[in-house]
Amino acid sequence: MSAIEFNEKLDELTHVLRSFAMNLTKNQENANDLYQETAFRALTNRDKFRPGTNFKAWMFTIMKNIFINNYRKRMKASTIFDSTDNMYFINSGSIMIGNDAESNILIDELHRMIASLDDSIRIPFEMHFEGFKYQEIADEFDLPLGTVKSRIFFARKELKEMIVARYGDAIKSPKLKQAG
Repeated sequence: MSAIEFNEKLDELTHVLRSFAMNLTKNQENANDLYQETAFRALTNRDKFRPGTNFKAWMFTIMKNIFINNYRKRMKASTIFDSTDNMYFINSGSIMIGNDAESNILIDELHRMIASLDDSIRIPFEMHFEGFKYQEIADEFDLPLGTVKSRIFFARKELKEMIVARYGDAIKSPKLKQAG
């Protein structure tokens, strides 16, 4: 079978293959991906198709196999491996109680650091954090826009200095290193 004949047969099956892909995936985006991968595999393996056999069945088999392989990959990726003694995490059931004490302590400490800032920089910083725009803050305090931006910048800088002084090298966040 020539390349032109092969492409014509593939074009004739496009609508049917897309419908089959949609039936398998139940999602338009995934169906488009499945169809494209099927067409690509068929074109790259054109020499493996035996003339005189059912082209449509060959294409459907390729699509079904791709779908099954992708499904197995997704299932394998979501498998949980528990290497704890007696498979503690798997046997603990679906109910796990998280302990947020450490993060709650850090948040409380951060709130205290913010509260210790001078009011002239703390209030604009908190307003900006709550979602106010720079211009809204400037209008509220009858300040120039640049002044509001500077105060928020200085509040961030002072907070960063407090955090670094408190935790030093324990903080590895790239954002904190860039803020200064």
